Amino acid sequence: MRRTMAKASVYTALNLLFFAVIGTALLAITYQLTHEPIARSEEKEKLKLVTQIAPAETYDNDIIKDTAQLPADELLGNDDTSVAYLGRLKDRPSIAVLQVIAPDGYSGKISLIISIHSDGQGNGKISGVRVISHKETPGLGDYIEIAKNKWITGFDGTSLDNPKDSDWKVKKDGGQFDYMAGATITPRAVVKAVHKALQYYAQHRDELFKPHPPAKVQDVKG
Repeated sequence: MRRTMAKASVYTALNLLFFAVIGTALLAITYQLTHEPIARSEEKEKLKLVTQIAPAETYDNDIIKDTAQLPADELLGNDDTSVAYLGRLKDRPSIAVLQVIAPDGYSGKISLIISIHSDGQGNGKISGVRVISHKETPGLGDYIEIAKNKWITGFDGTSLDNPKDSDWKVKKDGGQFDYMAGATITPRAVVKAVHKALQYYAQHRDELFKPHPPAKVQDVKG
């Protein structure tokens, strides 16, 4: 009897191990098959959004190829290297498009791109913000997407000086930015991320726009 039970237990354990191995293998294969297509799709969408928020008249170089690699920085919210797209007009700095992460969204990270006009003094003015990806609750989080709501355009024309520092909050927190009732966490995270991106730009503008050969990558030291 005991021998029969032991055999049954071994058989059950082997079955569980077999299915666990198969399941893990299937997950790994699925990841390999879908990871690159998803990454390519996100990259394509990102480049399309870059052209939306970096007006063509503000630069005469190839902004998609004129890039800088930005190391992880708390102000950018990134844990790894990200890319900045740099626009120049008559060889002078004109606009930078930064990739930024809002790490404290309601359901996780919110990936953004933010274009900032150079004012020649380091502060810069936002010409556009777009959401690349997010995992916010459908319905409540949708309004940060330009295709579904114009809320994100409320950052256009803002800078570190306008509004003042204390107003870089949603209205519920005493700031100037609108929010959707019942969904404060999402806009709060985006407002904070945009404000930090402006701070990063003010601190690193000269490094971002250091002269370098077009279409080549340049490291920007943090």
